[in-house]
Amino acid sequence: MNPHITLEQWRALIEVVEAGGYAQAAEKLCKSQSAVSYAVQKIESMLGVKAFGIQGRKAVLTPTGQMLYRRALALVDEASALEQAAHNLSAGWEPVITLAAEILFPTDLLLNSLARFGQESPGTRIEVIESVLGGTSEALTGGGVDLAISPQLPPGFMGNMLMRIRLLAVAHADHPLHHQGRELSYRDLRAYRHVVVRDSGPKRDQRAVSVEIDQRWTVTQVATSIRAICMGHGFAWLPEEDIREELRSGLLKPLPLREGGSREAPLYLIQANPDFAGPGVKRLTEILKELAACRNNW
Repeated sequence: MNPHITLEQWRALIEVVEAGGYAQAAEKLCKSQSAVSYAVQKIESMLGVKAFGIQGRKAVLTPTGQMLYRRALALVDEASALEQAAHNLSAGWEPVITLAAEILFPTDLLLNSLARFGQESPGTRIEVIESVLGGTSEALTGGGVDLAISPQLPPGFMGNMLMRIRLLAVAHADHPLHHQGRELSYRDLRAYRHVVVRDSGPKRDQRAVSVEIDQRWTVTQVATSIRAICMGHGFAWLPEEDIREELRSGLLKPLPLREGGSREAPLYLIQANPDFAGPGVKRLTEILKELAACRNNW
């Protein structure tokens, strides 16, 4: 069965819903109100359904209309993705690739990967979004990135395990927690300040806070957290790789926790749309996998 409803008609339905009315949709689409109304009526007549009902003076979606709206969104998004993919392939490598990278991912590994990619495709610009926890997932689901390195696999996405990051509970060598003369429990931690890195997602999961403590500083960068701990302002779980020198010099020491002193955070490499990934996204994916594998074998 060949489709008889055009993408423009589906777009009209979408805009009526999202703009809140026919007049607003017409303004956004730069069309007359009668043209937008006709497009929606055409959908209804050809399918034999009612997309909108009247409540008071306002047109609202019927249950059938809600289904049509959801499917129309998917259809228009898919068509846009197909057009973009065709454009990328016809133009060669993508002019811009956007990568959301969880801040736990080693910075030198990220920069070395970008440098190698830049040697092969100097004309492609890379935009890196440094994100935390839910921020990476939001970037993927929001359609704002081509590639992501995330500690989570958002619903509807598939990815490959890239590496695991080891986090250690540490404090300054002179911190009172190091002078208890025994193993520590989580109860011991409650008397001291915990420094955490804020989830960069708009819907922050409070359950991501590792220890329920009244004294807490929340920062937006791992570097700030490391600096605060090095100055003796509290304790934190920090990436072992980022504090090797501080551990070696004795400035920072792992806390003698009875349990939970070390943790592992998985990092997944996820293509936002693998079916329509351009050659640049595919090549950057290969480079990240290759260099991460070398790091894992150290």
